[in-house]
Amino acid sequence: MIERPNRFPWLQLILMSSITFMGILSELVPSGILPEMSDGLQVSYSAIGLLVSVYAIASAVGTIPLVTRTMPMNRKTLTLILLAIFSVSNLVIAISTSYYFTAFARLIGGISAGVLWPMISAYAMRLVSPEQHGRAIAIVMAGSTLGLGVGLPIMTTIGTKISWRVEFAVLAAIILAIGILVQVILPSTPGEKRTKTNSPLYIIKNKSVIICLIVTFLTITAHYGLYTYIAPLVELFELSGGIRIASVIFGIGTIISVVIAARVIDDHLGELTVSMLGLALLTMVLFVFFKGTYLISHVAFFLWGISFGPLVTIFQTAVTKQVATGKDVATSLQSSTFNFGIVIGSAIGGAILGFTSVFSIVFLTLALLAISLFITMSAKSTFFR
Repeated sequence: MIERPNRFPWLQLILMSSITFMGILSELVPSGILPEMSDGLQVSYSAIGLLVSVYAIASAVGTIPLVTRTMPMNRKTLTLILLAIFSVSNLVIAISTSYYFTAFARLIGGISAGVLWPMISAYAMRLVSPEQHGRAIAIVMAGSTLGLGVGLPIMTTIGTKISWRVEFAVLAAIILAIGILVQVILPSTPGEKRTKTNSPLYIIKNKSVIICLIVTFLTITAHYGLYTYIAPLVELFELSGGIRIASVIFGIGTIISVVIAARVIDDHLGELTVSMLGLALLTMVLFVFFKGTYLISHVAFFLWGISFGPLVTIFQTAVTKQVATGKDVATSLQSSTFNFGIVIGSAIGGAILGFTSVFSIVFLTLALLAISLFITMSAKSTFFR
């Protein structure tokens, strides 16, 4: 049993946040350099886009069995192994001339990510007292939000202005440096022995866990069904400033919401969840009625960012509150559901876009968010206890 410090472990949690920062970059960087990778590997844009899907699907499928299998391992040791795999995976992509070898490296990276996301949250919770679990998760997962809003534009610039191979090499080098800091700074924390009560089959029987997973799936499917196609949405609205301004406004909203979530999530999880779902619902209503109206549409993208930013923190905190043991497994169930929501949401959105306007996806998103909000408000014993 690790002895928790009296002072809040800011340094350790910020270091963990840098891990999620690089984790989200490792997943999404191909989306910003499609033309460059397409030319370099001599394949189509869709083939490069598949590299993102392969990563996400590998994360979703591999999460539960691998987290269960690695549960007894020391958390620090496991973190170092995963960082090493991430670094090598990105380095292989940087030097690979074969699309299939690149896809294999992405597959391995995705499998590692499937273990990393739930594990790093559970690791963080072991460094703080139970009443600070949500705050710890918020700080660690802030890295993924900053990765989207700040890191991805920077890495995309490197990939487009210098070389996409240099971009992946930089990722590999930074992850290696983070691994060295992990070895020096993070405490050694034992794993958890596998028992009947922390197995996936036992935890999935928990009604509150199932409710958390349903709300996660519906909400993420709703958000990513539209967010994946934010560029054509901006074009349809003829938004002043285009996709660049929309991304900046959205990103600012996500950062603000993460700060808010870190302050209130431990004491007001239910209220925070309802507020974020309600805000997302309001955003869709603004999209429906005002479309590209100057200023109102900009405010809508800002509100969407606020509602989007703390989702990982909210749902991981919610699911861990439903179990006394096996928090790693509980978060793996949530993480897998989250990834499936991304894959299915983007697939449904793409199917709708193939038959009609991107504006139709807004109505689907609105409907799914309304269902999520209704379930959350009805499940008081899950979100409000």
